[in-house]
Amino acid sequence: MLQIILGAISLGLIWAILTIGVYITFRILDIADMTVEGSIAMGAAIAATAIVNGMNPFAATVLAFLGGMAAGLITGFLHTKLKIPALLAGILTMIALYSINLHIMGKANVSILRMHTIYTPMENLGVSPTNSVMLFAFISVIAIVGILYWFFGTEVGCAIRATGNNPQMARAQGINTNNMITLGLIISNGLVALCGALIAQSQSFADVQMGIGSIVIGLASVIIGEVIFGKRNFLNCLISLVLGAITYRIIIALVLKMGMPANDLKLFTAITVAIALSLPVFKTYLRPIKKSIKGGDL
Repeated sequence: MLQIILGAISLGLIWAILTIGVYITFRILDIADMTVEGSIAMGAAIAATAIVNGMNPFAATVLAFLGGMAAGLITGFLHTKLKIPALLAGILTMIALYSINLHIMGKANVSILRMHTIYTPMENLGVSPTNSVMLFAFISVIAIVGILYWFFGTEVGCAIRATGNNPQMARAQGINTNNMITLGLIISNGLVALCGALIAQSQSFADVQMGIGSIVIGLASVIIGEVIFGKRNFLNCLISLVLGAITYRIIIALVLKMGMPANDLKLFTAITVAIALSLPVFKTYLRPIKKSIKGGDL
């Protein structure tokens, strides 16, 4: 059981990077960006293909990050310059990335089994594979949270947040909202592709279909983190996202351990997200009941 939980924590830390990327578009920019499902597979495809061709794993991971940023740039261009609705722009980019990922890998999946990955240096020091993934992912998440907390406190970061909160007011203050939306999409999809690269190296393969359902997983982690751990300030939000991703992975691991068929996993995820999104409605119904109980009416 302990090994299952540790594995869930290590995987949750990696998926926390995607969760942060989804949060940037879904909460900060108020955009449902479907590019995520293509950019995570793109990050995995670039990293795996580069490693197979002899590139240093760290350089391959950076290259995957840049590839994700390019995907976000395309979505931003379609939305801001060609005036295509954000949701449709993301879907178009996601569809295009499926073919692009096939061209990158040359086939449906690429194995990097027994090849040097970004986790190999820690494994060479005697750290177990699971702990190596967990430790590297933890360091990466801490660095990303720190950088984003600093960045969104800068003038440009505040402009992105203002664009998502009130675009009309942001434009009145002289902010180019189109540029801010594009920049937010670039950062978001860069993080998502980075997540894909780390997942591919932890699982020793990349697959063109690995992005299916990733947007739902990201949203589930965002909602769970906000509901359970709160969102008092921006730093608290970032930490809640990480804890939400870990919590989601632990829940999935425990549910599978209890015997739920793997085929029902996406159904369970969808139900979890629906329940989490409906919590404010449930709280509205429960509030009068609580007042009645306190008032002695029941």
